Amino acid sequence: MIETACLQCGTPAGSSRASFCRRCGLPYGEPPRRDVELPACPVCYQSVDDDGRLPSLEHFGLRVDLVRHRAEHDVHPVGDDDWLETLRVGDQIRIGRWSAPFDVVRRYLVTGQVEAGRGRALAHDAIVNAMTQIRRWGANGQIFGDNPEWADARAAVAQLMERYAARRS
Repeated sequence: MIETACLQCGTPAGSSRASFCRRCGLPYGEPPRRDVELPACPVCYQSVDDDGRLPSLEHFGLRVDLVRHRAEHDVHPVGDDDWLETLRVGDQIRIGRWSAPFDVVRRYLVTGQVEAGRGRALAHDAIVNAMTQIRRWGANGQIFGDNPEWADARAAVAQLMERYAARRS
C-alpha cells in the first residue's frame, strides 16, 4: 500500500519517489491551503481537519491521511452497505413503496443528519420544507403532527409568494 497521499485533495502518490501531488500540485506532507474545500471520506463523510488528516479508526491518538482512513474502513465499516445496495434501484433506494435518492439516504444513515460536509448543506431546511408542504397541501393546510417552526415557515413563504404574485397582477 502506498503510504503517501496529498493532504489537500486526498490523491495517493503514484510512487514512493513522488514529491508533488499530480492533481493539485501541493508537495506531499504539506498541510492544505486555506482557500480550498477540504476533501471528505466517501465512506463516512467526515471531512479532513485543517491539517489534512483524520483520526485513525485503528490506533487511538494517531492521525492519518484520507487514503489510510479509507483503508481502515475495511476493518471498521460504518454500516451494512452490502445490504443497503440490495435496496438500490439506479440512483434511488426503494424502501417499501417509497423511493428516495440513494446517496442522501445513505448519508443520513451514516451521519444521522442530512448534510453535505464542510461549507456545504443540502437544501432540506425549514424554508424548502415549507415550500414542499405548501405545494402539497396549500398555504392553509392542516398537517397532522405539525411542527410550530414549519407552520411559521409556511406562513412566511406563503406571504412571500403572495407578495411576489401581486407584482404580476
